[in-house]
Amino acid sequence: MVSKTKTLPTEPDMKSRSEQKENELGNGLSHLIRSIPHNPGVYLYLDETGRIIYVGKAKDLNKRVNSYFGKVHSGKLRVLVRRIADIRFIVTGSETDALLLENNLIKQHQPRYNVMLKDDKSFPWICISNEPFPRVFPTRNLLRNGSEYYGPYASVRMMHTLLELIRQLYPIRSCRLPLTPQTILEGKYKICLEFHIGNCKGPCEGLHNQEDYLLMIEAIRQIIKGNLVTVIRQLKDTMMQYAASLEFEKAQNVKEKMELLDKYRSKSTIVNPRISNVDVCSIIDEDEVAWINYLRVVQGAVVQSHSVEIKRKLEETQQELLMLALLDFRQRFDSESTEVILPFDPGFTLDGVSYFIPKKGDKKHLLELSERNARHFRLEMEKQRTLVDPERHQKRVLHQLKEDLRLPVLPEVIECFDNSNFQGDFAVAAMVQFVKARPNKQEYRHFNIKTVEGPDDFASMQEIVYRRYQRLKAENKALPQLIIVDGGKGQLNAAIAALVQLDLRGHIPIIGIAKRLEEIYFPDDPFPIYIDKRSESLKLIQQLRDEAHRFGITHHRKQFEKGVIKTVLTEIDGIGYNTAQKLLWKFKSVRNISTQSVDNLAGVIGRSKAAMVVGYFERNPLD
Repeated sequence: MVSKTKTLPTEPDMKSRSEQKENELGNGLSHLIRSIPHNPGVYLYLDETGRIIYVGKAKDLNKRVNSYFGKVHSGKLRVLVRRIADIRFIVTGSETDALLLENNLIKQHQPRYNVMLKDDKSFPWICISNEPFPRVFPTRNLLRNGSEYYGPYASVRMMHTLLELIRQLYPIRSCRLPLTPQTILEGKYKICLEFHIGNCKGPCEGLHNQEDYLLMIEAIRQIIKGNLVTVIRQLKDTMMQYAASLEFEKAQNVKEKMELLDKYRSKSTIVNPRISNVDVCSIIDEDEVAWINYLRVVQGAVVQSHSVEIKRKLEETQQELLMLALLDFRQRFDSESTEVILPFDPGFTLDGVSYFIPKKGDKKHLLELSERNARHFRLEMEKQRTLVDPERHQKRVLHQLKEDLRLPVLPEVIECFDNSNFQGDFAVAAMVQFVKARPNKQEYRHFNIKTVEGPDDFASMQEIVYRRYQRLKAENKALPQLIIVDGGKGQLNAAIAALVQLDLRGHIPIIGIAKRLEEIYFPDDPFPIYIDKRSESLKLIQQLRDEAHRFGITHHRKQFEKGVIKTVLTEIDGIGYNTAQKLLWKFKSVRNISTQSVDNLAGVIGRSKAAMVVGYFERNPLD
């Protein structure tokens, strides 16, 4: 695999080498870095004890290693660079060799700063045991005893369906007897009930020879791998042989097996059957965590699906995470496909493998299916964490919000304001409160605007913010750690003016969120900031804003019922509550309704009622 390598030293060798170079590297690693060649390969960073703390791959070792030391880093990457006391490198013949070697070294040394892909032990596997007469059974324990493992299966039902199909097709043994040619010759075991009901051919007494038994195991192996076409073709040849020799009962038995396989394949086919032996890999990336899904497609059927969660250790790119996972998946599932469907170019090549980035068609549908699986896996993982430890999830979101907004304290209590009106009529407002990132509906408040005439959103915002915190001050109640105003710079300034009146300016952090581009405005800052759309903190802000809007709209509808609907429109003979409501939601205000023609109103409430409304306003025009 490696055409040219620099021998990888053992741990004691590494330690002694680090000690020898301690003085030389004390003032930097520049001399050592200059000796690194411009070739593909793997580089290893060691700490002062000689322990490997990071393994990486590169198309150009020199450029890649130099990139760590040529600029100022932040966070964990800065900590890593500070801890590097020595560097080792291994030159390889190709990018593929570098990928494979990196993967093996990470698994061997498990460096502290490398992303680790661990098998999820909660998922079951299908095992073909390493025995003279192998058994096929489900397991959650992977043993290094030469047995073959296929999986893991995210769907236990799918795995058991496959095992049931195998049992119907091939009479393999289900017992745990340690069968060997020697023990069979010695007659140590006797046939059991499984033999008498036709589920086993009795290899324990030598009634089923080892050669025929292993042929069945090979067919089972192909079925598990998804190579159903090969197995069906073999069964068809066997059926024709039986028919030619007039063994019609045996031929019928083989035909029934073929029909079972066809039925199983038809249920699994989701795309064009001509798409054969293809791997699909997709990634859902959110800040420090990424979720990656892998699909294996054979003859248009998905025969394997698996998802993993990866937590970033440094500043790994999407390309690096996707490539790491793809290589691990291909090794784990023993994939030999020459085509891989990906959402983007991972930046590293694999020998004999071509990447395909689809824009439309069946392959695009496969990629979308993989992405849906990744999203579903993400939701399931988040749901499990929330159920197990809901406070941990809430604290993580609040800490992220504190960091994104540069708040002085953790915003455990947040209040959000929203106001609305229809053409200036019945202006109302609402405030919602979240405690520890969850709605606290006991503290929700409605406001009827009292001091503002006409549609003045800024003045309305100033009034409700003033009334809310004047009351809290009067009642000597605790103030929130964050105020959110639904609106841009104008609404934010109006809210700040209310805080100034109450001498609370600077005591409560306050921001505004503009809906169109989700811009976050701060006091005294003319330019907004943009929080990553995938960030949980932005999602919390949006949830507060949407909840305030929903709560305000509910109150507004009640005001309509109490005010406009029951005092004006419902005074018209023949017009009831439902008809009046339809008109208001279509034309927004009574004044707009009064100016409409019969034809315009007829499209909403019918011509006869439209004539009643027009006639009423002709007799009783609005001032």
